[in-house]
Amino acid sequence: MTRVIYGNELAKRIKDEMAIEIKDIVAKGNRRPCLCVILVGEDPASVSYVKGKDKACKEIGIESKMISLPFETTQEQLLSIIDRCNQDDTIDGILVQLPLPKHINEKVIINSIDPGKDVDGLHPVNVAKLYSNEDGFIPCTPLGVMKMIEEAGINVDGKHVVVIGRSKLVGSPVSRLLLNNNATVTMCHSHTADLKAICKQGDILVVCVGKAKMITKEYVKDGACVIDVGVNRVNGKLCGDVDYDDVFDKCSVITPVPKGVGPMTICMLLKNTLKAYYK
Repeated sequence: MTRVIYGNELAKRIKDEMAIEIKDIVAKGNRRPCLCVILVGEDPASVSYVKGKDKACKEIGIESKMISLPFETTQEQLLSIIDRCNQDDTIDGILVQLPLPKHINEKVIINSIDPGKDVDGLHPVNVAKLYSNEDGFIPCTPLGVMKMIEEAGINVDGKHVVVIGRSKLVGSPVSRLLLNNNATVTMCHSHTADLKAICKQGDILVVCVGKAKMITKEYVKDGACVIDVGVNRVNGKLCGDVDYDDVFDKCSVITPVPKGVGPMTICMLLKNTLKAYYK
């Protein structure tokens, strides 16, 4: 029988645990952990994401600071604000909402964040720590994927994991995390030949390609664990990169969209903020 791993349920359990931990911190007379989110412009999707992060912080007792800047904000002005946040000892985590307006260089902005406050795990120092298997901040979605595999009761040690997608945000870091945990990893992408044959070898399939319902049962090994990271909108409804209904009976474990990996991303952001607080 196929088991469905709901990220929203797992995220709630983890957030409930963090809420108790933060309550204890405050009860001992300490300040609350603090996350500062910087938003440039009014992109509707970005505004929605930021509101979701603010709500999640308040649910568990993390202080949420929001800096909303106009679209016309210059790169120099944004760098100045980040520098002030870097120097502010009451701010534990800094997150600059992406994407940024085109007149601002994202790489320069990410590199300007104190690596010790980089709760998105995108600063080169934290990327290097991930690839060196050292303690640092791990990008939130890959960290959420690992938690969901763990929730499924799967030990990745020795397992063959096929990752479809090689983005810097998900595909590459999740592949590295899996390697760090002794999985055998095959990373596939748009230039991969005979993709179906490779995917069918995977004990675990992590799909982060950005194409709605691309993965059908022909790609899936019998009894595989399928983690769907994709979020697409088709005819007004959200769906993943996996054709959920088509694949369902072939899996031992599957994550849905929505209520799958998505809620885990914000949950892991809160986890990273708490980690930054302790550091």
